[in-house]
Amino acid sequence: MAHSARNWKGARTPQAIKRDRQAARRHEVNQPRESRAKTLVTKALRAAIAGDAELATATIPEAESALDRAAKTGAIHPNAAARRKSRLMRKVNAALAGTTVVGSAHVTKTTGKAAAAKAAKARVAASRAAKAKGEQTAAGKARAAVHRATRGEATETPAAATSTAPAAAKPAARKTASTARAATAARGEAAPKTTAKAPAAAKAPAVAKAPAAAKAPAAAKAPRASRTAAPAEDAAPTKPARAPRAKKQPEA
Repeated sequence: MAHSARNWKGARTPQAIKRDRQAARRHEVNQPRESRAKTLVTKALRAAIAGDAELATATIPEAESALDRAAKTGAIHPNAAARRKSRLMRKVNAALAGTTVVGSAHVTKTTGKAAAAKAAKARVAASRAAKAKGEQTAAGKARAAVHRATRGEATETPAAATSTAPAAAKPAARKTASTARAATAARGEAAPKTTAKAPAAAKAPAVAKAPAAAKAPAAAKAPRASRTAAPAEDAAPTKPARAPRAKKQPEA
């Protein structure tokens, strides 16, 4: 019978099971010592920030002793215990002296993504403006002014040409029609109606397609050579038939 279920995710081999037992015993021994050291360090630091020098001085030795015991039993590394004692003394002295105490060395970012993107764009624009030093000198400013003036003239001339083109392109027929209307209006006559539209030009008759040329009759095929035998002249001469031999008569 199996010693563990199929869905068991823990240790299965005897060595792994023993390691689990050892880790559990070490945790039972080390966890209270590490927790007591953290509690005493926090208590001493809070007393120093609150300005209670007596409580801080009374709690600091207890916190250092708890850190040393945790390092002796192996709950924490000896170097970690020394580092925590040093930081505790620096923070307590700074708090009692009236200096602001920084709780953590990690600096948290308070700017959002939109603000960061806006600041980045501002930095890019400032760097580009700093790099564009061509217009800072007198020669550069003169070149920029000439360039702007030439661009303005180039944009104005096409617009003027397009505005004057329709006025110059009016046909003479419209002018004559307007003068005729003015003359009739001066005489007090009614303006004649517009003339009817000219009839559309008759379309040219479609050109009839030429009849397709008649196909030439196919050439008569040459008769095939007969497969008869070659003429007699070309044939090899035949041998003459032999006469039958006479039978020998028996002698009397």
